[in-house]
Amino acid sequence: MATTTSLNPYTGTALNSYKNHTIKEVSKIIDKADKRFYSWRETTFSERKKLMLAAASELKKNKKEYAEIITLEMGKPISQAIAEVEKCAWVCEYYAENAAQQLENEVIKTDAHKSYVSYEPLGVVLAIMPWNYPFWQVFRFAAPALMAGNIGVLKHASNVFGSALNIEKVFKRAGFPENCFTTLLIGSDAVEAIIENEKVKAVTLTGSGPAGSSVASIAGKNIKKTVLELGGSNALVVLKDCDIDKTIEICVQARFQNTGQSCIAGKRLIIDESISEEFIEKMLVNVLELKSGDPMDKDTFIGTLAREDLAKDIENQVNDSIKAGAKLEIGGKRQGAYFEPTILTNVTKNMPVFNEETFGPALSVTTFKNVEEAIELSNFSKFGLGVSLFTKDTEAAEKLALQFNEGAVFINELVKSDPRLPFGGIKNSGYGRELSEHGIREFVNRKTVFINK
Repeated sequence: MATTTSLNPYTGTALNSYKNHTIKEVSKIIDKADKRFYSWRETTFSERKKLMLAAASELKKNKKEYAEIITLEMGKPISQAIAEVEKCAWVCEYYAENAAQQLENEVIKTDAHKSYVSYEPLGVVLAIMPWNYPFWQVFRFAAPALMAGNIGVLKHASNVFGSALNIEKVFKRAGFPENCFTTLLIGSDAVEAIIENEKVKAVTLTGSGPAGSSVASIAGKNIKKTVLELGGSNALVVLKDCDIDKTIEICVQARFQNTGQSCIAGKRLIIDESISEEFIEKMLVNVLELKSGDPMDKDTFIGTLAREDLAKDIENQVNDSIKAGAKLEIGGKRQGAYFEPTILTNVTKNMPVFNEETFGPALSVTTFKNVEEAIELSNFSKFGLGVSLFTKDTEAAEKLALQFNEGAVFINELVKSDPRLPFGGIKNSGYGRELSEHGIREFVNRKTVFINK
């Protein structure tokens, strides 16, 4: 039987070994999940709410326990891992309180005696999730899916199987019926057969573009609904009238939190040339103060990347950009899975750190002469997840927001996910939305009911 061993990226030591599920075992798990659906869909929102609030309570009560698993498996600094678990509790509470209203029948006045749209669960939904936010990515799917009456089956990244099993444990400890949420310990090679299983009704994936393309192709062939949240190369567009000190603080957080391993990280700093020298000088001081070290130390802000090969990838992108003419201001060195916080200036559109997704602590800096050029530079990307725009003229910024080809525009703030707001992108960043009422309505049947006497 195949096994998967998880490694601590900071120490390089083995953490645990997991026996992978066989195809036969996977089939049985899906059969049980499908069977559970027919009773779970009949539960009331009040019953589901009680259980989801219990899950939130479990997360908050044992947040240190769950955060340590995150940190050990993928190197996230422990303080950020705790914040991730707390955010998972928030999304559980949000949908516990709002799902009933978000999915209530929508009455539409027509020539019928009565007509409305009802929102009904689809069944078993397969979630294919990444390692960078191993709890949050899952809970932002699971909370709305379960509250809508669906069943969740998780295929997590193989380096965070411990996190996957502990997420399942959260729902069990909260009292959810067995098989409402189940983890599959499998590799990517088993995904196609699962999507093709007639008892799996829909698929959601957060991950890379190639993975999204593959999953969407298989699901499309089998006529199944998908939601894809893929990569991003968010711009931080800084106008000359910004509050420089406050903007620097936000930009550093946007680029370097989670050691830069985030689809919505601000990866391309696009700044008015008239303030660029002062801005970069101050930013370098700020970045140099970030503490790197043991992710289990509460004061550490920069940990390791999740795997050494990922650190090599960002190292190559940085070195190739330097060869193409970029200037290394700070950083650029790798040791194992650790990569120094890095800033490159003189970056142009043809360089890897500008036109590729950089999934690590490296920030590219490009200047512009006018707002039109800034927007053109920001939009020059195959991705379209989000953009941050910094200026004191928020009225003008609100008008400019319409010119960015993105799923979200955040003015004077870093792009972030919030249970109350729809989250997702366009172009190669995917399609569909998570969170808010838009997210909970992705995996439901919008049924038209028309009644005449």
